Order: sequence, then C-alpha cells, then structure tokens
Amino acid sequence: MKALAVHDFLKPEVPLLDVRSPSEFMAGHIPGAENLPLFSDEERAEVGTLYKQAGREAAIKRGLDIVGPKMSSFITQAESLGSTHLHIHCWRGGMRSQSMAWLLETYGFEISVLEGGYKAYRRTIHDFFSQNLNLNVLSGLTGSQKTEVLLAMKEMGEQVLDLEGIAGHQGSSFGNVLSQGQPTTEQFHNLLFHEAKDFNLNRSIWLEDESFMIGKVAFLGPLHDIKENSPHIVIEIPLENRLDHLVKGYGDLHKEGLIKATEGIRRKLGNERAEEAIALIRDGQLRAAAAIILHYYDQQYQRSLEKKKDKIREKITFDHGDIQAIARHLIHGNH
Repeated sequence: MKALAVHDFLKPEVPLLDVRSPSEFMAGHIPGAENLPLFSDEERAEVGTLYKQAGREAAIKRGLDIVGPKMSSFITQAESLGSTHLHIHCWRGGMRSQSMAWLLETYGFEISVLEGGYKAYRRTIHDFFSQNLNLNVLSGLTGSQKTEVLLAMKEMGEQVLDLEGIAGHQGSSFGNVLSQGQPTTEQFHNLLFHEAKDFNLNRSIWLEDESFMIGKVAFLGPLHDIKENSPHIVIEIPLENRLDHLVKGYGDLHKEGLIKATEGIRRKLGNERAEEAIALIRDGQLRAAAAIILHYYDQQYQRSLEKKKDKIREKITFDHGDIQAIARHLIHGNH
C-alpha cells in the first residue's frame, strides 16, 4: 500500500474510490471519484456514537460486524472498474481507507491511498486559490456575451475558468430559470480546482466578474479576494446586440418562469417597471420586456463598476456582437 500526496493521487487514468458515507460524498467529492462507502450514513453515526461512549475497541468491533457481510460486494464493485490499480481515500486517510485498502490488496489489487485524505485535498484547494494568481477579469453589462467570449477564448487556447458553467447558474434572478441544478458550494470549489489545477500559473487566467454568490453557491473566499483586486477588462457592445443575445437565450423559456424571475427583482426594479415588464412578457414582447429589465441591471452594474474603477485596466468598445472577433481582440491585445 502506497500513500500519495494530493497531486500524485489525482491521476485521471487510475480509478478513484471514495469510501466515505453517501452524505459525505454528496456534500462534496473529488471529481471523477466513485463512492464505495464502508458505512452507510446510519452505520457511520452508530459507530461514531459508540466510539464516544464506549471507546475505540468497541467501535472497531461493531465496525467489523457491519463490514464483514459486505466484503465480497466491495471486491465485486472494485472489479467493475476494470483496473487492478486503484486509488482510495476517506476523510483523514485513517481507518476507513486503510481497511478498504487492506481488503482489496489482499484480493490482489494494487492500492494507493491519499495521504491526509479528503481533508488534505480540501486544504490543497484553499492553498492553490490563495496564491497570487495572474487573473484577467472580464466585465461588461448584462447581455454582453461575456461567458460566450470566454468560451471562445478557451477554444483558442486561453486558460479560462467558466464560473457560471461550473456553478450551473448564470448569476442573476433570471439565471434560476435556466439552471438545471447546482452543485453544493463545496463541490463548486472542487470543480474549480479540477479545472485549474493543471493551469500554467505563469500565464494569465481569464474569468468573468461575478458576485460572491452565483445562484445558491458561494465563491471560494481567497479566489474572490484575488479577483476583486485583479485587472478588469470591460467590454462594451451595443444595446441592440445585448437585447438580441438575451432574447435568444431566454426566448424559448416558459413565460411563467420569466415572470417569476422578474418578480424576484420587483423591489429593485420598481412596481411600475415590474408590472410593465410582466405585461410585455405575457404578451410575448420579450425584447421590450428585456429592455426594461436591463435598465435595472445596467444601473446595478454601473454602481458596482464605480466601486472598483481603480481596477479597470481598459474599456473596449465594439460596434458589433461578434463573439469570435471580440475573443481574438482580447487575446491579441496582450492583456
């Protein structure tokens, strides 16, 4: 049995088994890991309580009683992964991963365990995003196609963190309408690290200027702090192009979802504007409704930008909404 540090452990060609309980796994896990829980949630709670009340030996005996009948099924599940070399971890790299590693090695697998367990992995994420990363923050009014521009830049070879894509949310009241479900905040951080861990840190990393909350998930604190203090590049495209983009993105959605999203900003939009926008949505006049709603978002954006005006390195105005052309301009502008 070999103990590996986090970066050596995260080899995509080796199947990864997380032997923590199902609820631990659901709260957050290493992307690509399979859950092979030594204990169910109820069994883990029982063994943990026994450990506190009767001591280590009693807890171990009860754990063996629980695990004994499951041993052959553990081996069968491991065999289904199609590899004789497996990586295994638990929370701290302790008894659960060691026990599973012993069983599978006894059967004939080659096993490596994560030194320090999932806790060490989470600490590595915090340390990684606490570095002085070379970020370029793309900003711009709602509908400026920032995400699409960043994805085009990624296709062209730039290092990009697609925050909205990873969070499964477009970062506004209307983002809820398009969202197909979000990861937990913990898993969001894991996915960010999974995307960024192999970046060349001597090169720029591009990301969008997002709020601390993206839907229901929270930004990683250190990364958000670095983002707020990094150079911002603002793209400005014509209102008509922004409206085209918004109608294209939201036009096929159910009217009730759009109305609910508008209700979500009623207080900030104002009753009169909210009622007007909702009436237009009901009447199918989405472009006119979007123009009213953009008035609120544009004001909000301008206030936000004013607070960080000293971070704005450049404002670039385009007379079109050509995503590929904007992406090429940003790349070749030597930012």
